[in-house]
Formats: sequence, C-alpha cells, structure tokens
Amino acid sequence: MMSTDQAALLEPLGLREMSDAAIAMIDEQGTVVAWTQAAQHLVGYCAEDVVGRSATLLLPSSEEALGVSAFAEEYRAQGGWSGTAAVRHRDGRTLNLSLRLSLLWGQDATHRWLVSLTDIGAFSSGMMNGSVRESLLTRAPVGIVVRDSQLRCTWVNDTMECYDGISRDRRFGRRLTESMPGFETEALEAVMRQVLASGTSAVHEYRAWPAEEPRREHALSASYVCLQDADGQALGVCAISVDVTGNQRARERLAILSEASTRIGSTLDVMRTGQELASLAVPLLADYVTVDLAESVPFGKEPSAQIDTMYDRPPVFRRAGLASIHPGVPESTFGRGETVFVPPTSPLATVLRTGRSHLEPVLDTSPGTWVDQDPARAQKIREYGMHSVMIVPIIARRAVLGVALFSRGEDPVPFDEGDLLLAEELVTRAALSLDNARQYTREHTTALALQRILLPHRLRGGAAVEAVGRYLPADTDAGVGGDWFDVIPLSGARVALVVGDVVGHGINAAATMGRLRTAVRTLADLELPPDELLAHLDDTFQRLAAEDADAADQTPTVVGATCLYAVYDPITRRCTMARAGHPPPAIVDAQGQVTFPDLPTGAPLGLGLGLVPFDAVEVELPEGSLLAFYTDGLVESRDDDIDVGMHRLGTALAQPEQSLEDLCSSVMETVPTRAASDDVTLLLVRIHTLNAAHIASWDLPTEPAAVSTARHLAAHQLSEWGLEQLVPTTELIISELVTNAIHHGAGPIRLRLIQHQVLTCEVFDSKKCYPRLRHARIVDENGRGLFLIAHLSSRWGARLESGGKLVWVEQDLPSTL
Repeated sequence: MMSTDQAALLEPLGLREMSDAAIAMIDEQGTVVAWTQAAQHLVGYCAEDVVGRSATLLLPSSEEALGVSAFAEEYRAQGGWSGTAAVRHRDGRTLNLSLRLSLLWGQDATHRWLVSLTDIGAFSSGMMNGSVRESLLTRAPVGIVVRDSQLRCTWVNDTMECYDGISRDRRFGRRLTESMPGFETEALEAVMRQVLASGTSAVHEYRAWPAEEPRREHALSASYVCLQDADGQALGVCAISVDVTGNQRARERLAILSEASTRIGSTLDVMRTGQELASLAVPLLADYVTVDLAESVPFGKEPSAQIDTMYDRPPVFRRAGLASIHPGVPESTFGRGETVFVPPTSPLATVLRTGRSHLEPVLDTSPGTWVDQDPARAQKIREYGMHSVMIVPIIARRAVLGVALFSRGEDPVPFDEGDLLLAEELVTRAALSLDNARQYTREHTTALALQRILLPHRLRGGAAVEAVGRYLPADTDAGVGGDWFDVIPLSGARVALVVGDVVGHGINAAATMGRLRTAVRTLADLELPPDELLAHLDDTFQRLAAEDADAADQTPTVVGATCLYAVYDPITRRCTMARAGHPPPAIVDAQGQVTFPDLPTGAPLGLGLGLVPFDAVEVELPEGSLLAFYTDGLVESRDDDIDVGMHRLGTALAQPEQSLEDLCSSVMETVPTRAASDDVTLLLVRIHTLNAAHIASWDLPTEPAAVSTARHLAAHQLSEWGLEQLVPTTELIISELVTNAIHHGAGPIRLRLIQHQVLTCEVFDSKKCYPRLRHARIVDENGRGLFLIAHLSSRWGARLESGGKLVWVEQDLPSTL
C-alpha cells in the first residue's frame, strides 16, 4: 500500500495551496484592483475595504509601506518574487504569511501584479512541514491567466505559454475555446462560469502540450478563483495552473506496481509468468514487450548464464512473453514458445553478460548499427516506427534467467530513467516468481519422472487379460501424486490387478508409491490371497512411515494410502477382490451393462487400524467382461460429489465394443476440464477365458505307483499338444512333485497341466505346509528334489488353496512355437 508520505508527495503540486490561497491583484502604482473571498477570510478585509486603495493598508509599518513600489519595480525584471512577509490583519494582529508576487502582462505591454498569500501555519501539521509546503508554493512555477466576466483573456504571465504553447497575441481578448479549440476547453470554461456565478474557487485538471515538448503530453492542474470589485461583484476569474505531470506519472507507476503484485506470478508456470509480465507492461508502459527466458528455464533446469560470464557461443532463449498494442503482435519475428537467438554484439548480449539494463531513449536505426545484425528484426523496427527501447535482464540469485525488452512506437514519448526504474521493478518482481516457478517446475518434473519410472512401462496380462493403463498428473499447483496401477502375472495363468493412491503430492508421495508397488509385487509372489496381502501391505506401510518419522532430517508427509487388489483366474473366470479404502471397480458385461460390486470398504493403509480385518469377495465374471480400476481423482472434483463422478464413469464405460485404447481415451476425456487437484489413474482390463483344450487334470491315488501313472499321463498330453520336446523334463518334474505329495502330503492328490504363455505343472494335496528348498549334503540321500526342479524350470512356487496346498512349476515353451 502507498504510505501517507507517498500520498502527500503525489498530490498535485500546490493544488491545495493555490485553491486556499488569498488572491489579490494590484496595478503598477500598488493599488488593489481586485479581491477574493479567500483574501477576506485570511486577513479580515472585505473587497469594499481594500479595492481602490493602496496595498500598503495590509503592511504593518510605514517603512515597509514606503518600499512597496520600489520593491515591485526591482523584481519586475525577474517576473516576480516569493518569500515570507508580515501582513496586518484587520483586528490588528500581524500574520506571518507566505507571499508570492507574479508579474502579469496585458495588451500594449501594460502589467499588473498578482499577489497570493498563504498562511504557513495552516499546513504545518501535515506529513510535510511548513517550510516544505512554503517551498512548494513559492518556488514551483505557476501559469496565470486572468479573464473578464465574458471569459476573455485580459492578463497573463510568461509561464503560461510554456505550459500550453499559446502565445500572448493568440490569447489576449479571446476566450479559451477560441485560442485552443477542443472538448476539454469547453469543460474548462464551464468550470470558470460556475466560479463566476458562485464566487467560490474550484480545481480542475486538464492536458496540454508545451511549446518546448509538443509531442509530449503534460498534465496541468488549475485553481480557479473569482476576482471581485469594490462592491463585491465578480470582475472575472483568475486561473492559476501547476504542471503535475511528474506527480501523475508517479501515481501511474505506483498503480502499475500495485497491479503487478496481483497479475504477475499467479501460477507456478514459468511460461505463463513471462506472459503475465509482457501483458501487464502493454500498454501501461510500452507499445511492444518481449520476455525471453534461457532455454533451460521452462524445463526447471539451472540456467547456464551467470553475470560476468563470457559466452563461448551465442545464447539461446525461448520466448515466454509477447504483447503489443497491435492485434496478433506483428512486430515480433519469433512466436511465443519459439527459440530466440541473440546477436552476440547487440545490447541484448551486453545486458546478459553484464547484468545491467540498457536504456536507448532514441533508438539509432541507421545503417551499420546493432539493429542491422538481424535483418528481420531491423525490418520490423523500421516498419512499426520503434524509436525508444529498454532492455532489462531477468536475474534471480545471480543467475540470468532471461531478458525483457520494452519498446515504444506509436507512443511518441521516449523512455526516460523513471520508466527504466519502473521496468526494472516489474522485472524484479517477475524474476522472483520465475525463480520460484522454475524451482517448482524442476521438482515437479523430477517427481513426474520418478512417477513414470515407477509405473509399469508395459502391462503383461498373459492369457488371462488384455490391459491398458493411463495416468494423468494433477495440475502444477497440486503437483504429482502417488497413484499407481499394476498387472502382475501369477501362477496357473492367473493375474493380479492392482490400483492404489498414496495421500499427498510431490516426490515423497511418488517415492512412497514406488515402495508400495514393490511391496505388492513381493507379496504377490508369495501367492497370498487379496485380503491377506492387504493386511501385510498395511504392516509394511506402517513400518515405512515409522522409519521416516525416526529420521531426524526428514519430516514425514505421507500419511496414508488406499489400494484395491484383485486376482483373476482365467480357468474359472472367478475374480477375488479386496480393498483398503479404495473406490470399487466397475464391471462391464458384453452388453454394456455397468455395475459396481458391493465390496467391503476396508480401512486405508497406514492408519493403524490393523485390528480391523480386510474382507475378500469372489465374483464370477461373465464371458467378455471388462473391469475398470481407477483412483478417486477420476470420479471426484471440487464441483461434483463422487456419485456424479461414478455415474459419469459408468456412462463412458458403456461402450464395450470399443478397443481398450479408444475406450481408455474416451473415459479420460470425461475428466473435468478445470485444473485437477488430484491425479487421475485408470486401468482397463478385458478378461479372457482359457480354452479348456489347453487344460488337463487328473486325480491320483496316494500310492507309489501313482508316480509312473502321472508321468505317462503327462507325456501323452504333451504329445497331443505338440510339446514332445518338454516330455523328458516334465516327467522329471512331475516325478518329484507327486513323490513329495505322497511322502510329505496327504490325499487326495491332483495333477494339472496348463498350456498358456508357459507350461504349468501343478500338484495339489490336502496338507497345508509349504515346501522348502534345501541344499543337501554329499552324504544325504534325499533333499535334492526341489533343487532339481529349480534348475529344470523357469519358475516354481506354492500356494495355499481351500483344503490344502498346491505346488506349481513353470517351463518356457519351445521357441519354435
């Protein structure tokens, strides 16, 4: 905000003093010929008392009275005098007043004196003391015009011609509308008529073009007072004008700076901040503005340019801001976002090298100057009459982020030092915002890169599912979050489907997401059912949070997460699901009917509610069904509740005939166009049923002869599938698995072969104990079975099932298939 001192200094110079001053007019002999009401209020004499009498009436001593004529004659050559004087009040008091004598010229070289008196004490209590006020009043040049009751000019001083450029000859005997026609003069005459009619004073501001600066507009403020004769009747009006151009410019500059605080840096986008700077400066300061940033800045990288650093090659910039008084900015040879090359010997390069601004009030466009180094730029400069230029470096923490160029073409006034100070202040404010935005962009880019690295690059659903995933980060203000999805192949052609959402945004959320995704994959390898997996994941999350809280140099920012874990079996078309505070999936059948299964909500991960168990639900999916897993950013927004979002999602999904890619794009397009405050994640899965011809299953007796039977059945089945190459290794694997089931398990025993992307051999028995891989000693006769299986297979493991355990082994199919 503007301080009281600033407000006082920015008041039109002398306005208050002039409007409150006591005005009197005296002739060459020192006789008072006109009086004002303000003079009566100040010294107590009415017009009848003083008009027609000598001005010595107001002086306290005869000695001073005798010197009035000589005094006036002495200062006639100087055009007047200002200072302090003792004046006698009607009641006998002596007043110490600020006095100003101004010489007025009339026709035929006659002259008169205009006397203005102001009580110094009346202004001594303000923010500026009396001596300063006196200085403003007595030393500031003022223009004076006296007009008769018909508003015709009768007297004028020399200063007035400097203000409005009207000579005495054009002024005498004429009204203002005759000397200087125009709409504004009509308004001024209306003010003068009002003053004549009321006898009071008035103040009015207007514009003028001085003779010495005909191309530059000046702001003038005029105080109009009514001059009275001895009977108190209006003789005419006296206009006292003060040039307030400097004050007006200062007010305008403060207004621009005030507006800059709200318009520059409204977002954490460096390109938008550059455009905000350019848009603010046009047309308030310049006709054409460009803002060019070091090429690395928009991407959040550290700029290579440093102050006082010489360049090995011409610097390259990217145009971030562009504004002009002309639509379409035809002056620019580069568009916004394009790469800009700076001529190495131009003032632009000098500004970048030294870090100091360049002011060229009158731009030299003659042949051989720096302008000609860029022919395209030179053509634009001459075409649009650019005559004045300022170049200001954008500096933050001694790093040169870029450069801002300000130019005037249609505005005839050249830039001055005041304009440069304003431009530097605007650029400094923008530089702070740009630096903050650049640092945020770097962090945002890092978090986004981390997020994308941690997300799966390719979804492998095997024979069970076809999957497509999509991730959309939040807006730049909110930052990257911790959403993730995954498709994890399991044994027996099954697949795990995962979607999760870590609370919060930024690098911490993305890193926590990566840790959770790794934990889920590790737990999935243990073949845990969904509800047990979530329970273990909850424990893992709490341990990670506790470790982060113990770190002295780290403040934990991630406070929880939600997750949905499902396992789909393509042989049975059954899907087992459990969720930890996550939205339920959508199931779309082949006819486009969308349902949301009623799953127990479960507590979000990391809240310490481990005593509340997670519940799993098993559903049988119709042939050709489609599953949609998502995070709440897809169905929740600032404007709509989750029910509206769920309905919108269901409507978008009711198109199962589309390809997964097209359907995924259609669903993502339903996200509200307003900047999202949360990440959006979508995983679409189209299920497949494994062909029964690729599955073979047998029940075996719990006797040693079953081993030979199992080998024979497997070899025969592999021959039917054309997998004769796998018969020897498969027979060895099945021998070990069935033998272990007979000796260490319990009946019934079931053997199953599954042909999909790999060949899976499964042996089930009713004893719930996991087999363990041992390294047998040389003297041991047993314990080498699983070690042999591990060498013969690509992967093996075990899982608990209803009524027992299942040991499985996978072999890669021959490459010729």
